Amino acid sequence: MKRLVVTADDFGLSPEVNEAVEQAHRDGILTAASLMVSAPAAADAVARAKRMPSLRVGLHLVLVEAWPTLPAAALPDLTDAAGLMRADMAKLGLDLARRPAARRQLAAEIRAQFEAYRATGLPLDHVNAHKHFHVHPLIAGAVLRIGRAFGMRALRVPREPREILRRAEPGARPRPALDIAPWAALLAVRARQAGLLIPDRTLGLAWSGAMTPARVAGLLAELPDGLTELYTHPATAGGFPGEAPGYRYADERDALVASASIAAVKASGALTGGFSDFR
Repeated sequence: MKRLVVTADDFGLSPEVNEAVEQAHRDGILTAASLMVSAPAAADAVARAKRMPSLRVGLHLVLVEAWPTLPAAALPDLTDAAGLMRADMAKLGLDLARRPAARRQLAAEIRAQFEAYRATGLPLDHVNAHKHFHVHPLIAGAVLRIGRAFGMRALRVPREPREILRRAEPGARPRPALDIAPWAALLAVRARQAGLLIPDRTLGLAWSGAMTPARVAGLLAELPDGLTELYTHPATAGGFPGEAPGYRYADERDALVASASIAAVKASGALTGGFSDFR
């Protein structure tokens, strides 16, 4: 059986992102969105989600490059001079291993984001993290431990089979996503041991920010059996704070509402929904 979750990350980042999420859910193939609870347009995202009860919403943990939930002064090892979560992921990962204080701050921030999500009143469909930073073993351990107390039952594991990409766009050379592959495999084992639902594969890693209509339709035409998450970054336009350089946000929105994408989902015979629909 084919099961498909189509997710938009960065819900709450900007009005442009939120508008695209609503368009793609109402008129396209989008079934889920991952909320950044402390982003500038988070309140607008929550209001839209409550008007769309069929949209499954989860927590997009922010542990790098964006706005923390706790005051930056409470996170001296995790934040930069601008009060944002640090962007130097490699060094931050080492600091977490070396500094007990950094690990305590990490746990406090993760808990604060779960608490902020619970305060929205939205059911928790799934959990993932900005830049997939939850694949870091220490971060994964904290998310698994803390998430249990907040009803976390599904977790993204970023693993993308290369053969599906090659079939979806013959001749293409998508950038490798192998830098997180060993950690993703470990995360899958730990998540399953914790009784969490995880996708068998996650599509959107190699072409992150460039999930064009043709690519999305091509990937949907190659869906294998099992649970697939296809994730995107839609927005009606760029130019907002926190946007990723070079991301084709409007193209990704267009991919979610394109007639070819809608037809490809129907032709696949896949059951669609959020993670909570497949537990």
